Amino acid sequence: MFFHGTSRVNDKGHLEIGGVDAVELAKEYGTPLYIYDVALIRARARAFKEAFRKQGVAAQVAYASKAFSSIAMVQLAEEEGLSLDVVSGGELYTAIQAGFPPKRIHFHGNNKSREELMMALDHGVGCIVVDNFYELELLEQLGKQYGKTIAILIRVTPGVEAHTHDYILTGQEDSKFGFDLNNGQAEQALVRTLSSSSFSVLGIHCHIGSQIFETTGFVLAAQKIFQKIAHWKEAYGFVPAVVNLGGGFGIRYTEEDDPIPVSEYVDQIVSEVKKQVSKQGIAMPEIWIEPGRSLVGDAGTTIYSIGSRKDVPNVRHYVAVDGGMSDNIRPALYEAKYEAVLANRVLDEKNEIVSIAGKCCESGDMLIWDLPLPKAKPGDYLAVFCTGAYGYSMANNYNRIPRPAVVFVENGEAQLVVKRETYEDLVRLDLPLKTKVNK
Repeated sequence: MFFHGTSRVNDKGHLEIGGVDAVELAKEYGTPLYIYDVALIRARARAFKEAFRKQGVAAQVAYASKAFSSIAMVQLAEEEGLSLDVVSGGELYTAIQAGFPPKRIHFHGNNKSREELMMALDHGVGCIVVDNFYELELLEQLGKQYGKTIAILIRVTPGVEAHTHDYILTGQEDSKFGFDLNNGQAEQALVRTLSSSSFSVLGIHCHIGSQIFETTGFVLAAQKIFQKIAHWKEAYGFVPAVVNLGGGFGIRYTEEDDPIPVSEYVDQIVSEVKKQVSKQGIAMPEIWIEPGRSLVGDAGTTIYSIGSRKDVPNVRHYVAVDGGMSDNIRPALYEAKYEAVLANRVLDEKNEIVSIAGKCCESGDMLIWDLPLPKAKPGDYLAVFCTGAYGYSMANNYNRIPRPAVVFVENGEAQLVVKRETYEDLVRLDLPLKTKVNK
């Protein structure tokens, strides 16, 4: 049995996280419930920062808040001295409400609206990561309107594929993101921005995928980017002050996963960038990275209550929980895999194989297939590990199911950081039908 961070079994045989009994949390706050191990998040953030410090290079570690965004989470990132990536007006608004320093916010997205870009400019975000020519046109207009020079990174797709699920690949040539590095689009974008008074081109950005367990992809991406930089220096006198190599650092979901230490990613990235700038005789750029999942993914655990059961003789045992694709859509979307235990009977013998069904009205609402468990009964609590990234962020109200609460735990204390939605919340924005049918 693999425990992440501060998770352990206490003297009651219950799962404990951050020094707090997960069963007691489930009783107090209800289920489904997201629990975050704050100490693990802090340790991971510090490991990234320390790796750059040891290398002696200027760097920014920006939390990719799409993994999990809430006011408390943004404030935790600020406490740890991280920068912040946002990809929408909603994520930017959350960051501003959390009091996060705008100068350390990087605004991403492949279809930023005029209103979102104006919001970013109004609040003075530190950098906008430009994704396409449409956005360049909008920003150029807004730069003139505001009388501002806008700091940007140009996002490129270097044609490097990460070995991960097709739906979350972003660095290959056929992608909705960024300017292609190989067909001339990236150079065209660079020329345009360098010649405009609306832009200050800080540097280049790329992101090659997610849940990556090796450094080869990052090294290859750096090599391809610096090959172009050599040409751009010669042709246009452009040398980037920033090279952002994105995120995608993998975590352990199941025993099939074998992540490497965060320092290994950083060491290989810095080593390759140093090699390239030495070869080209240019100044060392500031290196930016964007961990999201690797900061919060394995720090999150979801607690469910066990409900109904269906036994199909000689086929399968279905055990249903009080959540599912409404709080974790990743198994349905990506065929994501998880490990789980009974939080109130962690040490009991695992004497049957069951499949964990969600309560949504979809046959595909299955959280885990073929999970070894003790004989589960109604009222038991199931703890599903590593749900800290893209669980709450992708939670939805399908079947009008309210979204769960979120609790942070650290040093034996629990803090409610997101309230559970109520049925009243579900209809709060609804309006009644105005027309009446004459009978």
